[in-house]
Amino acid sequence: MKLIIHDGDKEFEKSIRDKLLGVGEEADIITDDGTIKNCIGCFGCWVKTPGRCVLQDSYNEMGKLMGNSSELIIISSGIYGTYSPFVRNVLDRSLSYIHPYFTKRENEIHHKVRYQNRLLINVFFYGDINEEEKKTAERTVRANVLNFNSILGKIEFFNTKEEVVNENSIN
Repeated sequence: MKLIIHDGDKEFEKSIRDKLLGVGEEADIITDDGTIKNCIGCFGCWVKTPGRCVLQDSYNEMGKLMGNSSELIIISSGIYGTYSPFVRNVLDRSLSYIHPYFTKRENEIHHKVRYQNRLLINVFFYGDINEEEKKTAERTVRANVLNFNSILGKIEFFNTKEEVVNENSIN
């Protein structure tokens, strides 16, 4: 199953469903519904309620949602070479996808995995993004992929979020 995180509105979510998902294809789509609480960096998802965020809102099981997915698709405006605040917050709230314990991957120290799946991660940035910001965004995505012990699919850049959907880059 696909997990799609985006910073568009409900209308954009509808275009994702209409244009990008095949008939009968399942996907969980995470949209900013205005209720997400900011990660407070308490690591409660590791020690108090392992695998689940301690903040009570509809985003408190993001790690489990990622663990039950085969592919993560992120559509985000590019903000100074990284994700939009909403997308960044969702990823922060997904910390429970991994364990607090460490392991060595690619000669670097990273967190051990909690789930056995290896997510395919595709990231699509949009907006007025210069070359330096693109390089920063690519480094950020590659670091996320490595820390989540995932597989890098695509990192692409577009002028508008509608271009991401209309050019069918996700498939």
